[in-house]
Amino acid sequence: MTTRGTGAAAAALALVLAAAGCTTAARPGGSSPTVTSAPPTTAATSTAVNSHGWNRQRFKGASGRHTGVTRTAKPTVLNGLVGAVFTRNATGDHFCTASVVDSAGLNLVVTAAHCVWDPKLGRRGDLVFVPGYRDGDTPSGVWPLLAVTVDDAWNDHADPDMDVAFAVVQAQNGQQVQQVLGANRLGVNRGYRLPVKITGYPSSSGVPITCSNTTLQQSPTQLRIDCPDYTGGTSGSPWVTDFDPSTRTGTVVGVIGGYQEGGNSPDTSYSSYFGDRVQALYDRATG
Repeated sequence: MTTRGTGAAAAALALVLAAAGCTTAARPGGSSPTVTSAPPTTAATSTAVNSHGWNRQRFKGASGRHTGVTRTAKPTVLNGLVGAVFTRNATGDHFCTASVVDSAGLNLVVTAAHCVWDPKLGRRGDLVFVPGYRDGDTPSGVWPLLAVTVDDAWNDHADPDMDVAFAVVQAQNGQQVQQVLGANRLGVNRGYRLPVKITGYPSSSGVPITCSNTTLQQSPTQLRIDCPDYTGGTSGSPWVTDFDPSTRTGTVVGVIGGYQEGGNSPDTSYSSYFGDRVQALYDRATG
């Protein structure tokens, strides 16, 4: 991701705070909006509860959580909906990830807001989406971003709960991107525990990586997942559930972003929760 921290102490502190469910999310410019704390356990189930509502059983469960296995993503139909984001063309460095999402215009991708919009400077210009990129090859073309839609809360103060953006891409050779590749559906209000597959492009690699695991609730407005090696460049990677064998597509319920702009540790990633506000943002982008 574009802003993951590298200091061991900072990463350790972030993990401790995330485990406690009471954290603040860093944003550009240094201010830190508070992420809602996880709800405390009830008196009926609590034993030796600390100030954050965590008892011994919850700490044991958190420390023993399952970590997914990350591997190189194969060039499948589903993975082909995911692409690297470059500036101007596919010859430089890619710095984020995006993916095609179903729309009436057949021309929409979803990514993290911090990939495409700086609250101080506005929209980042000259960006292109390169689906299926592999070691310099662009098998599905290069698609310039024409219009970007972010929530006012992101534009005004980089609200980590709305670190989501939709972008319209330019047609190529008379065809829209969804006509060429297909698209994942948008999923909202799907809850906090879902089996998902995350595919994205680390900046240090010419091929995408993928990992499957079950999401967890970081807070009422944030999801988290434990998958190793999601480093810089993977911001915007889609969290896909409900794979449909007939269409070889699924439903996007998150993108790497949100808390810590996706996470300060490469082994734990976050997403803004896709709820009513994300649905409203999608409606604006497609209206």
